[in-house]
Amino acid sequence: MTRPAPQSTSRPDAASSTRHGRLRNNGVWGTLTKALASVVAVVLTSGAAVAAYAAFDLASTAKPTVTLGNEQELEGVPDVGAIEGGLNLLVIGSDSRAGQGTGFGDPDEETAVLNDVTMLMHVSEDHSHVEVISFPRDMLVDVPAGCTDPESGEELWEQYDVKINSVLSYGGMPCVVKTVSELTGVPILFAGVVQFMGVAGLSEAIGGVDVCVAEPIEDEYTGMFLDPGTHSLSGIDALQFLRTRHGVGDGSDLGRISNQQVFLSALARKLQSDGTYTDPVKLYGIAKAALSNMQLSDSLNDPTRMVSIAKALKDTDLSKIAFIQYPTGYVEGGGAVAPTESAELVNLALQNDTPVVLDPTAAEDATFTSSGDPNATPTEAPAAETPTDGTTTEEPAAEAPTETTAPEPTEQALPSDVTGQTAAETRCSAGRTLADQ
Repeated sequence: MTRPAPQSTSRPDAASSTRHGRLRNNGVWGTLTKALASVVAVVLTSGAAVAAYAAFDLASTAKPTVTLGNEQELEGVPDVGAIEGGLNLLVIGSDSRAGQGTGFGDPDEETAVLNDVTMLMHVSEDHSHVEVISFPRDMLVDVPAGCTDPESGEELWEQYDVKINSVLSYGGMPCVVKTVSELTGVPILFAGVVQFMGVAGLSEAIGGVDVCVAEPIEDEYTGMFLDPGTHSLSGIDALQFLRTRHGVGDGSDLGRISNQQVFLSALARKLQSDGTYTDPVKLYGIAKAALSNMQLSDSLNDPTRMVSIAKALKDTDLSKIAFIQYPTGYVEGGGAVAPTESAELVNLALQNDTPVVLDPTAAEDATFTSSGDPNATPTEAPAAETPTDGTTTEEPAAEAPTETTAPEPTEQALPSDVTGQTAAETRCSAGRTLADQ
């Protein structure tokens, strides 16, 4: 297919855009103060000695941060409790082998720095719904002017029709943030980059995730071999499950995204079911793992802030946490994909802070999606009650219609070419054997 006309990248006006949590920028001493404040909850349950160690440990394990250039918009986030208002957070998965050992190829030979995973998490203003958008690595995008070369510090020109996974190498984390912000029309004030071993470390801090596999997964590239059934994955196993492409779906990056959504939805269910969001010790452990395993934006390099973001999700209905694959179609000649017209509906939902409704038939004709849980019991709508005394119930007389103003839409229904799932759905990885590759 040919690429559709470029989408507008103008920002929404003040009436339609989401308000976002604002954070203080207090410099080094302010950050240290917040790091100490973040372990107050640990004091209550673990004693002063553990809390002192926690404060020191968090400060000593944090990686150097990256300035996005829009931190002046952050002020006023509370030190305790859930973050106020909505937010957009970009998670970038880098395939760089630097510092990852030799288990993922020769770090001297495979030196590319590509953002093979790019996910935008949108938390609504009232915390009632969350959308996690996955952007295919081969999706063509326009890179706005104003990015900076990570090595020379020189300002870079804009680019057109480049694959999104090249942007991290071109202009670093701030450029990926700028590109996705322009694409979707929403401000992004939080971001983080994670490499292979960082994903493994984070999954261990969470305690592993139970995933469902419908057909065998066989992937020689990642060494991932799983039989049908439920598997508890953490560490390297979790990483390879998230990396596998040849062993799931149709072997494409789109199939890998669908597989990642199986993992992420199971993760969301686990975090709510085991009380992680209300357990200060667990939250501290995850914050520590993020600080030591990810390169974070200045705005996110604060355990208090990370805990506040996590607490915003503790009461969100799982059916209102949607994992969405940004809708794309193959361009003429293949080798890349481009956003379809439906992408603008996803953008509008983000801009207007509107919860989305996925089409339940969206995955039926797609070759790359996950499958339904074969052990799930279908639910039936309750039958209408019939009086037992033989009487009939009269319907109340309809009232005369009155003129009213049409209400604002409360949900954004997405068309059938937008695939994904909610955290309430237990879906299974559609495995792919070596014979099919």
